[in-house]
Amino acid sequence: MPLPLLTADRDAPVVSVYEDPARWRRPYRPGPLRVGGTALVLLLAAYVLCSAVIIAFAGAFLLAGVCAVIAVTLIALAVRLVRTGIWLSPAGLRQIRLLSTRTLPWAEAGAVRVVEQPVRWLGLPRRVPGRGLVVEPFPVLVTDHGADFLERPLAFAEAVASLEERVAELGGQA
Repeated sequence: MPLPLLTADRDAPVVSVYEDPARWRRPYRPGPLRVGGTALVLLLAAYVLCSAVIIAFAGAFLLAGVCAVIAVTLIALAVRLVRTGIWLSPAGLRQIRLLSTRTLPWAEAGAVRVVEQPVRWLGLPRRVPGRGLVVEPFPVLVTDHGADFLERPLAFAEAVASLEERVAELGGQA
């Protein structure tokens, strides 16, 4: 019995009837550190949620509610953590950080360039020599020492090329 997934043409573009070109899309995949960190936060949230259930069965409903609120906060933090990065749509470029979001319409987007400068290591205050991607009004958008590209220089180069291509394509539509 042939499996259609294994015999399909892998080079053919997959077109879905559910694709919406107006959706916000990330021009690169999240890195293993970002996904692993999110998984650890979700694991912690699962333990806190289990403790809330155990505490509720013990009869301390107020403390169980506090644990449930902590678990929901950790889940929201995990979702926000995995969504951080650069997102593109025909409306513009969006930079999502852990606690803030900035959107730049294509009409205001300037030149795209890669700069060699000290960059934050995993978003922490420590700075190391590295490369960062800059779109003119924004400061550094992504770096090669971020959670998506740490120790993955080829992935950073591919993401920069993809982002430059999308900015040139979508920026010309404005």
